[in-house]
Amino acid sequence: MDLNALVHGVPVSWYLVLSAMLFAIGAAGFVLRRNIITVFMCIELMLNAVNLTFIAFSHELKSVHGHIFTFFVMVVAAAEAAVGLAIILTVFKNRSTLNIDEVSTLKN
Repeated sequence: MDLNALVHGVPVSWYLVLSAMLFAIGAAGFVLRRNIITVFMCIELMLNAVNLTFIAFSHELKSVHGHIFTFFVMVVAAAEAAVGLAIILTVFKNRSTLNIDEVSTLKN
C-alpha cells in the first residue's frame, strides 16, 4: 500500500482528536503533578499536541504555514528544554528535592 494513500485515508478529525487528548493529558499532568520533571514533560507534551494540530491543518489546507509555525514551536521547545533543565538541576542541587510545593520560593 502506498504511504500517500494511507495518509490521505485518515480524516483530519482523527488527528485533532488525538491532539486534543494529548493536550488534555499534558494539562492534567501540569495541574495535578507536583514533581518538576513531570510538569516539565507535560509542558513538552502540550507543545507537541499543538504541533500535531498545526501539521494536520497545514496538510488539510495544502499550506506551508503550519509547518513554519511548527518549526518555531520546536525552536521554542528546545530553548525551553535547555533553560528548564538547567533551572531544574540548580534547584535540585540547592534544595535536594524536586517537589514543587517544597520549592515554592526562590529565596535562600
